[in-house]
Amino acid sequence: MIIRDAMIYSPDHSFVPGDLYIDGERLTASDANADGEIVEATGLYALPGLLDLHFHGAVGYDLCDADAAGLQAIADFEAQHGVTAICPATMTFPEEKLREVMRCAAAHRNGWGADLVGINMEGPFINPDKAGAQDPQYVIPADADMLERLQEAAGGLIRLVDVAPEIPGNLDFIRRMSDQVRISIAHTKTDYGMAAQAFKAGAKQLTHTYNAMPPMAHREPGPIPAGAEYGADAELIADGIHVHPAMVRLLFQLYGPEHILLISDSMRACGLPDGDYTLGGQAVTVRGKKAVLTEKPDTIAGSVTCLYDCMREAVINMGIPLEHAVQAASENPARALGVSRDYGTLRPGAYANIILADVELNIRAVYLKGKKVR
Repeated sequence: MIIRDAMIYSPDHSFVPGDLYIDGERLTASDANADGEIVEATGLYALPGLLDLHFHGAVGYDLCDADAAGLQAIADFEAQHGVTAICPATMTFPEEKLREVMRCAAAHRNGWGADLVGINMEGPFINPDKAGAQDPQYVIPADADMLERLQEAAGGLIRLVDVAPEIPGNLDFIRRMSDQVRISIAHTKTDYGMAAQAFKAGAKQLTHTYNAMPPMAHREPGPIPAGAEYGADAELIADGIHVHPAMVRLLFQLYGPEHILLISDSMRACGLPDGDYTLGGQAVTVRGKKAVLTEKPDTIAGSVTCLYDCMREAVINMGIPLEHAVQAASENPARALGVSRDYGTLRPGAYANIILADVELNIRAVYLKGKKVR
């Protein structure tokens, strides 16, 4: 297949006019496959398929349902919306429940949906005082042996583990496990000094930056400046609900576009109408673009916006350059998870995961490993 005359997102983070060549599941060099099917893409952007490394579910399903059909439904929905690789997140549950989730994920064999490239363990190694929509009754100190048991059940799929470093013993956990999984600081009350120690110990990321962590202040800077100083990556939910546009722009400036990880943090109501849902066993009420705990309506409970629409929101309504937003939603998360050879890029040799979008960033087509799925 040849996608002809598109504005192609290039490895140097700019758009260049040209053609994309596909041979089977992968992109090839421009001198190959010259007799293939031709897709005219004049006036359209060609973007790499996105990778969401922090979300919980969609279309009525959640990773923690530990349901094979539900996981496939999530993968199918994400692919339809330009997210061609996924790393869904668990919630805070007991080990027995998490083991069921991990076994379900390990047994997953994708149909035509987004590829499952990892699992993000958002709980239970967090601070109960910053639990947010996580259930504090199941929060425990970080446990390396437990993680190793869950990793075995997951068949090695756990790529991200969220940790509050200020909890006694958690800093030692970061030192011990940071060469086995990627550690992200999350649901935390950590100050600047402890955050700096965590990054020195091997943490590499901040989870849904600004949310469930101390804010930046001139005498108490908190974990966000520490992450910037130590070259960490910062997750960011640009759904228009979680973070003010000015703070979205500020984070891109502070960290640089190469260190922003756009995420959706979507829950099971994503793709469905307003109503009553659940997240991590807790009741959630959804109205418009906002999901809150039903019994704590001041607490946001994930999002109902898919990653592509978060990226589009960042560009259209928040003033983030398209090149930066695309990098933050595709290349950066693929690099963070160690899958950048295959995902998050339109380089020859990568999977032919391609979004065609018009100048207003409306999706016109999605190709998953060379096959059109939308």
